Amino acid sequence: MTLFTFNVIKIFLLATAATILAVVWCPFLTHYLYKYKLWKKEARTKAISGEDAPVFNQLHKDREVGIPRFGGLLIWVTAVIVIFLFHILAKVFDGYWFSKLNFLSRSQTWLPLFTLVAASIVGFADDILQVFGRGKYIGGGMSFKRRFLMVVSIGLIGGLWFYYKLGFDIIHIPLLGNFSIGLWIIPLFIIVMLACWSGGIIDGLDGLAGGAFISIFGAFTIISFSLGLVDLAAFCAVIFGALLTFLWFNIPPARFYMGETGMLGLTTVLAVVAFLTNSIVVLPIIAGLLVIESGSVIIQLVSKKIRKKKVFLSAPIHHHFEAIGWPSYKVTMRFWIVGIVLAIIGVAIRLLG
Repeated sequence: MTLFTFNVIKIFLLATAATILAVVWCPFLTHYLYKYKLWKKEARTKAISGEDAPVFNQLHKDREVGIPRFGGLLIWVTAVIVIFLFHILAKVFDGYWFSKLNFLSRSQTWLPLFTLVAASIVGFADDILQVFGRGKYIGGGMSFKRRFLMVVSIGLIGGLWFYYKLGFDIIHIPLLGNFSIGLWIIPLFIIVMLACWSGGIIDGLDGLAGGAFISIFGAFTIISFSLGLVDLAAFCAVIFGALLTFLWFNIPPARFYMGETGMLGLTTVLAVVAFLTNSIVVLPIIAGLLVIESGSVIIQLVSKKIRKKKVFLSAPIHHHFEAIGWPSYKVTMRFWIVGIVLAIIGVAIRLLG
């Protein structure tokens, strides 16, 4: 068996392991979430700007209450278990297969693992506050300022690790080559992470976020593997596998919602993976759905501020399509298709280099 063949098997095996593990423990998670009624007690009635949101309320008045948050636990807890399970197996058992299936490595997976866990814990705390209606955020939860500072802090740690520990200060532009930017890699890292985090507003319809992130992490699995970053490819594949199970239970009607514990972890780790694969130039294409979603909110807020009128009936843009009469499942599935096409285009452009 060639090393290439083994690495292909490794990627598929680990993704399958994550999928199966998530399927096994998901019933226990959902039982706990419903037993203790871990959902919002009141539906959100205000927009991000603090104004009333009548269109959103009409569309979603019965969706936020009665369906648990914390579904993101299924994704990142599964990923953590798989990572450490195969790491421990490699330490306990002496053998080629066990050693090669271990994908916990300093240069490729330490930082994304730290980011995933740290950001997900922050998101978990935010979900707790939202469920119990506490905090300064509309409907409960952490204030925007506090979450912003948390993401900046994680981004700063990541940027410092990249520059000082990994010696990374290169930006790759497809067809043009690599360009060194020195210490500027640190603020750029923070900015990209904040941009990815802003795309977390895509978690607004049953199955929408899960399908979007499947195409994104599937794309980065391919890119990582093509660049010889097999451990990172395995990491992305494990998240991909866990997302498959999440989506199984999140498609309409959703069994649970991803919540901030999933969204904050996925968006921040996405920035780390983009830097590790030197793919930040194509990141806006691969994660195009996140760009479209956050961009629609920015356009709406600016238009209301300057023109005193809205561009969209409701923002983010998936709610606009609902408002004009598209069924939610049609919005979700069409967004999935757009996300897959964008991911394919992004991968093709990145591999041109």
